[in-house]
Amino acid sequence: MEIASKYAPSLTEGKWYRYWLENRFFHSEPDEREPYTVVIPPPNVTGVLHMGHMLNNTIQDILVRRARMSGKNACWVPGTDHASIATEAKVVAKLAQEGIRKTDLTREQFLEHAWEWTHKHGGIILEQLQKLGASCDWERTCFTMDEKRSESVLKVFVDLYNKGLIYRGVRMVNWDPAAKTALSDEEVIYREQQGKLYYLRYKIVGEDGYAVVATTRPETILGDTAVCINPNDPKNAHLKGKKVIVPIAGREIPIIEDEYVDIEFGTGCLKVTPAHDINDYLLGQKYHLETIDIFNDDGTLNRFGHPYEGKDRFDVRREIENDLIQAGLMEKVEPYENKVGFSERTNVPIEPKLSMQWFLKMEHLAKPALEAVMDGTIRFYPAKFRNTYRHWMENIKDWCISRQLWWGHRIPAWYLPGGDYVVARTAEQALLLAREKSGNPALAMSDLRQDEDCLDTWFSSWLWPISVFDGINHPQNKDIAYYYPTNDLVTAPEIIFFWVARMIISGFEYRKRPCFYNVYFTGIVRDELERKMSKSLGNSPDPIELIERYGADGVRMGMLLASPAGNDLLFDESLCEQGRNFNNKIWNAFRLVKGWKTDEHLPQPEAAAIAVKWFRERLNRTLVEMSDSFEKYRLSEAMMAAYKLFWNEFSSWYLELVKPAYEQPVDAQTYRDTLDFFDALLRLLHPFMPFITEELWQALSPRMAGESVMIASMPQPDDGCPEETEACLLAFERAKEVIGAVRTIRLQKNLSNREALVLEVADTSHDSRLDAAIVKMAHLAEIRPVTEKSAGAVSFLVGTTEYAIPLENGMNVEEEKTRMEAERLYLEGFLASVMKKLGNEKFVANARPEVVENERKKQADAESKIKTLEEGLKQLKQNNSQ
Repeated sequence: MEIASKYAPSLTEGKWYRYWLENRFFHSEPDEREPYTVVIPPPNVTGVLHMGHMLNNTIQDILVRRARMSGKNACWVPGTDHASIATEAKVVAKLAQEGIRKTDLTREQFLEHAWEWTHKHGGIILEQLQKLGASCDWERTCFTMDEKRSESVLKVFVDLYNKGLIYRGVRMVNWDPAAKTALSDEEVIYREQQGKLYYLRYKIVGEDGYAVVATTRPETILGDTAVCINPNDPKNAHLKGKKVIVPIAGREIPIIEDEYVDIEFGTGCLKVTPAHDINDYLLGQKYHLETIDIFNDDGTLNRFGHPYEGKDRFDVRREIENDLIQAGLMEKVEPYENKVGFSERTNVPIEPKLSMQWFLKMEHLAKPALEAVMDGTIRFYPAKFRNTYRHWMENIKDWCISRQLWWGHRIPAWYLPGGDYVVARTAEQALLLAREKSGNPALAMSDLRQDEDCLDTWFSSWLWPISVFDGINHPQNKDIAYYYPTNDLVTAPEIIFFWVARMIISGFEYRKRPCFYNVYFTGIVRDELERKMSKSLGNSPDPIELIERYGADGVRMGMLLASPAGNDLLFDESLCEQGRNFNNKIWNAFRLVKGWKTDEHLPQPEAAAIAVKWFRERLNRTLVEMSDSFEKYRLSEAMMAAYKLFWNEFSSWYLELVKPAYEQPVDAQTYRDTLDFFDALLRLLHPFMPFITEELWQALSPRMAGESVMIASMPQPDDGCPEETEACLLAFERAKEVIGAVRTIRLQKNLSNREALVLEVADTSHDSRLDAAIVKMAHLAEIRPVTEKSAGAVSFLVGTTEYAIPLENGMNVEEEKTRMEAERLYLEGFLASVMKKLGNEKFVANARPEVVENERKKQADAESKIKTLEEGLKQLKQNNSQ
């Protein structure tokens, strides 16, 4: 292949993605290999790619590609979620634009529109993931409302109902007036809101006085059925046994007593509105109070709202404040900050509401799921989320699983005449059960009415790791037996309760095993002002535009450059530019190497042999470091290790050491070694940068049809001898310091790079085995051992070894003295700080032995350098006086 002068992602990415698909490299079937399984957190079916998806799926793809190259049978199952609330809201909005109201349609007509919308817009996000390079097994794509997944959901509902774990009852729920549905507690987000605290006057029946009640929601007084005081509150003792009149409503309600009331809050008088507050509801149950629901499902007031009927709750709040003031029933109004619950989906304040709903008992189900995380069977990365999980699971509440929506899995319950009901997977089964339950064999299907509600979206996605392999409908099938439990889950911490905990619960309930072993929590993608990226703020770039501008590999690198597990990612577009620059670095290095001519007869130069030996050890060390990082799910650190290996070590040092002189050939052995290293580096980088590594790997050597770097083996570290490896790497780092010091002197003294200098070594501790490398990289004429350095030579220290470069034209003695004095001053300060540590008995006693030893080494180095500088200064003075 001819390599273009510049890397063009737009010409590369589509070509290789088609190649991977055509060869079915992403597809997996059970075989004798160890499986590696990941299920995608299913995005909303009508969603589009955002920055959070980019981060999450980049991480998943890295893990999957690395596992595949490590010899495992990698299976990454993609799919989408039907997203009941979000999708139904979009369909309702689309119909409204066409002048159609949902209420004008039958359920079947509405669902036709919903399916049409889903087929038109669904799957766009999966196509976008392909542009990112996601190596999903697209042949296994699932949808939470496809036939198999729907059958799974209904089967589980019926099973849990038959086990006595699903029940129906009137409960106080979180009501979303915009979506007109109940929400689970996890779907409510609490925010601090600046509001008002209203002090209202309730006239005491038969007296001239008032009971003053403080509330943040004056519109709900129309549903009040009592005022409660604490029996131990002396300031309200005069109210005991009396009745008061509800302002505006004019109803008489009793004063009740309960120690639940906080004497210190407000006036100590609590209005009790059982239909619109969970605590008031409990008081109402305890004291058998009437329950008056004043709201319609859309948040407007109903007929119990008296003069405000049909008006929105917040409009009424403003009106009733004025009306109470006009009536002389407002004592005062104060600013007040409190937490208000908002719908996670529609972002409107929720309304506590009494409603008939379906619930799943969670306490029993949660126990094995809690134990699995706390005993380490399932590991969280980072581990800090274990405490969050534990707190929620230990205080888990029953799950409200019904939603007042049409788009979703319809609850498989059928009502008989008279209000009784049966639960079954199909209408036919329901009819048989209904006849049996009623004792009426003549009962017909037309006599039954199916529940109108559908199930919470999470009730389908909690089965995802099982249902994608059809493990609910066919528990013994070969796929579920082979691929389950899955290995890793990559997700966001904000759905730890919605999804992660519930999946773990379903795994133990239906497979008696964890559904995955490791959970990697990504951070939130934020802008440079640390705001969460969102469309509403306009601070989120279009991921597809980023890919078009920087290439998929550049964007993937950019996302990982600042994304440690569980910590928020401060995204800056310059990170993608840095990723693109790395692409160009790899491309240019490849063009350099492939541009060399070889000569089979040339012996390998000593500098090249040194470079090959060193880089082999450096590569091996990086492989060990990266394996450790992957085991700890420190993917950013693993990527940085590969990045630094290529940019800092391979390009800046290895290639410079081995490259031949201008227009000269390279020896065949060095060339073969270099190609081998390049091959290893491309394989190492492939999970992070799949497209450019495939392009270059194909061009590196002749390839057969159907070959790919993505199914090549991941380089593995050699066992070797750790001591020898450490000695080799340490010696080369010293050589780098020598080379760097010579280059610094060239700059300081304005010496031409073409001038070959002599390097004097006035110390026997110098390791001469790397001299050939130092000579080439520092452009030296020779390295000369001396007993005494030349007069006027510029000296420097590497460790405790002194080097010097003689200058033909001498040097400015005063400048050199000033430089050496400044260096000695710095070293004396540094030595003082080290001695302070070593003089601290607590530090020496409690620090790890290797830390103390390192400080002592610093002391010895500093003392040696100070001694050498003092001798140098002394010699300068002597030479100057002569």
